[in-house]
Amino acid sequence: MSVVQVESPDQYVSEKSEVSDVAVLIPCFNEAITIEKVVKDFRRALPLATVYVYDNNSSDDTAQIAADAGAVVRSEPRQGKGNVVRSMFNEIDADAYIMVDGDDTYPAESAPEMVKKIIGGYDMVVGDRLSSTYFEENKRAFHGFGNKLVRWTINAMFHSDVRDIMTGYRAFSRQFVKTYPCLSKGFEIETEMTIHSLDKNVRICELPVQYRDRPEGSESKLDTFGDGIKVLSTIFHMIREYKPLPFFGILGVIFGVWGFGIFLPVVFEFWRSGLVLRFPTLIVSVLLMLLGILMVVTGIILDVLAEQDRKRFIVDSNMFMQFRN
Repeated sequence: MSVVQVESPDQYVSEKSEVSDVAVLIPCFNEAITIEKVVKDFRRALPLATVYVYDNNSSDDTAQIAADAGAVVRSEPRQGKGNVVRSMFNEIDADAYIMVDGDDTYPAESAPEMVKKIIGGYDMVVGDRLSSTYFEENKRAFHGFGNKLVRWTINAMFHSDVRDIMTGYRAFSRQFVKTYPCLSKGFEIETEMTIHSLDKNVRICELPVQYRDRPEGSESKLDTFGDGIKVLSTIFHMIREYKPLPFFGILGVIFGVWGFGIFLPVVFEFWRSGLVLRFPTLIVSVLLMLLGILMVVTGIILDVLAEQDRKRFIVDSNMFMQFRN
C-alpha cells in the first residue's frame, strides 16, 4: 500500500493528484426517506469520491431518489446486507472505501478523517458509535444490550479492546476489500468483519463518530431478536473456526471433568467391596472422559489448520500487493 501524507481533510479533497480513488458504498433497502440526504452529505464531504448505492429489492423509490441525488445506483437481487456487501466488494475498484448505512444515522463529516487514516496505512477504520452518543440516541434498549454482549464476548475471546463491534460505518483499504472472504448474508456481516480482522491481525483503527437515531418515519430493518440470534450464531461459528483450541478444549475439559466426577464413586465402591455394582454409570463415565479427550485432540488439530489458514492469508495478501504494484 502506498502511504500518502495528508495534512488535513481539506487537503484531501483539494489535491486529487496526491490521493487515492475513493468509493462510498451505501447498501439500501427501502430508505427513500433518508437516502437523498445521505448521498448529498457524502458528496459534499468527499467531492472527489464516487458514491455507489446498491438497492436491495426496495419497494419504494430509493433507487430513483439516489440516482437523482448523484449516486451511481446498482441492484443486488439476493436479499440481505451481507449479500450486498459481497457484491460491492467484488465489483468496485478503489484505493479507499467508505461503507455507510443509508438511514442517515452516521455523520458524513467524519468520512475525510476515516479516508485519511486508510491512506495513512490502516486496513479498516471503525466508526465507533458506542463511545459517543449511541446510548443517548438509540431508543431500542435491546440493541444497546446486544452491542455490549457481542463486544464483551469477542474482546474476551480475542484478547482485544474493540469498542464498537457492530457499527455500520467503516472505511477499508483495497487490500482488505479484495482479500476479505464475505460469507454472511445478513446484518451479521459487521460482526464477521470484526472477527476476521482480529483473527488475521489486520491494521484496525477506531474513530469515535456521532450517532443519531433514525429520523421520524424511517423504520429500522433490524429484527431485534431474529437478527440478534443470527449475530450470536455467527459469533459461535466463527469462534469455533478461528479459535478451535479454546472452543473444543473448554468443552473437552467440561466433559472430562464430568465423566471423572461420576467415575470416582464407582472406583471407591470397587476399592471397598471388590465389585462394580453400577456398570451403566461406569460406561457413561468412561464415554464422557473419552469424549473429552477426543474434543481436546480435535481442538489441537483444528488449531493447527487455523494457523495454516492465517499463514495462507498473509501470503495471499502479500501476493495481492505485489500484483497490484
